[in-house]
Amino acid sequence: MRPADREAIREAAFRYARGVDRLDADLMKSAYWPDATDDHGRFVGNGHEFADRVVGTHDRWASTMHCNYNHSIEFDDATHARGEIYNVTYLVPRDEGPINVWLGRYLDRYEQRDGEWRISHRTCVHEATTTIEHAPMAGDMSNFRMGPADRPRGDTPLGK
Repeated sequence: MRPADREAIREAAFRYARGVDRLDADLMKSAYWPDATDDHGRFVGNGHEFADRVVGTHDRWASTMHCNYNHSIEFDDATHARGEIYNVTYLVPRDEGPINVWLGRYLDRYEQRDGEWRISHRTCVHEATTTIEHAPMAGDMSNFRMGPADRPRGDTPLGK
């Protein structure tokens, strides 16, 4: 396949992660086909319905960071591919409690329709969870914008 196909698939995965972290359901939905399915353990069903659910469940965190690593992609043919993404997610509580860390993988199937690649099915595999004690860094951090400063993103352009 063309390098552009591989990059378009990666961009779909990035849109999903950025959408979760920014509590932007529309951005998350843009990673899935409308008839896509998602198996996230506690939720198994339509990907767009999952996006709406996640915005509600992740609002309890001050911020989240979905970090995707080692995104392997294999093409079945010109319009179908499979992928595996290693994911580490940091979930920062609103209080000074410990930061939750989720470790897992996304097993994806992708489809290209009308020249666009999106997720057609996602299975979330949980590997482990842990916590990190949350202590503020030494120094004055008051001039920095905090995690929820850009939630929800809405029409805010990247980099603002």
